[in-house]
Amino acid sequence: MISKLKIVMRILVTGVAGFIGSHLCSSLLGRGFEVWGLDDLSRGDRGRVKELEELGLRFVRVDIRDRVEVEKALREARPVGVAHLAALISVPESFEKPDLYMAVNVEGTRNLVSAANEVGVERFVYASSAAVYGNPVRLPIDEEHPTKPISPYGESKLLGEKCVLNEFRGSAFSLRLFNVYGRGQNPEYAGVITKFLERVSRGEPPIIYGDGEQTRDFIYVGDVADAFIQALTSNLRGAYVFNIGTGNAVTINQLARMIIKLAGLNVEPIHADPRPGDIRHSYADISRIKSVLGWQPKIPLEEGLKRLLENLQSG
Repeated sequence: MISKLKIVMRILVTGVAGFIGSHLCSSLLGRGFEVWGLDDLSRGDRGRVKELEELGLRFVRVDIRDRVEVEKALREARPVGVAHLAALISVPESFEKPDLYMAVNVEGTRNLVSAANEVGVERFVYASSAAVYGNPVRLPIDEEHPTKPISPYGESKLLGEKCVLNEFRGSAFSLRLFNVYGRGQNPEYAGVITKFLERVSRGEPPIIYGDGEQTRDFIYVGDVADAFIQALTSNLRGAYVFNIGTGNAVTINQLARMIIKLAGLNVEPIHADPRPGDIRHSYADISRIKSVLGWQPKIPLEEGLKRLLENLQSG
């Protein structure tokens, strides 16, 4: 139950035209928060912003690399909390354009942290990534696991995280997201679930790269939005790092069979050559966030997949 104090809380969200950012804004607005949103609309969906504006979002078009405009937006909004999701997120592209990824994901984050400090923001929640861990040396992956990113994207998220935790003067939270899925994922960067669902919705078998025994931790976007909201509204003071996943390891073969069954198809997955650089096993230890923040995921994988498949079939 959200208190009256929290209902009138003003939150600023960056990356509101993106996949997770738009879900977070929708959830915040639905719970009575006052929400301001920043995005440069270079990659996000303008239609999402329009829908959110109809729900009450105050939108400002800003490139987070522009320090002056970022501070101007924060001075106008005067939020209690900031949820920072604006980022470039393509691992392959990060190898091609590492300087761009550093400029947006690191310098952009530093601009936002600096401006948040200047205007007295109390809480800052940063969307980090399991990519900061690199190849796991132990499983499940806890927050004390070594951070050795294997891509410029992962490196940029780790540097952004360090900026938030070390430089923000209020309560800082870094949420290391595992494999987030849900409605509205950007096709360009879609994860395996979106690709599998798109194929089965056309009656085609999923394509699995490698033997399919690699594991992942799939977390529903609605649960991710809840984690951000719990961090934004918590009474915790200091700097915190939390994994955001389910804690369950699912093989890609299991995922494919689940999706085929839900779609009612009689097909077998197609196996293709493994992709170079893919991490073999990855799943989260979420005991810290459960005990410290009281958050835990609510949507089981099968339920989340069913929702997505129904959405695809009705669309």
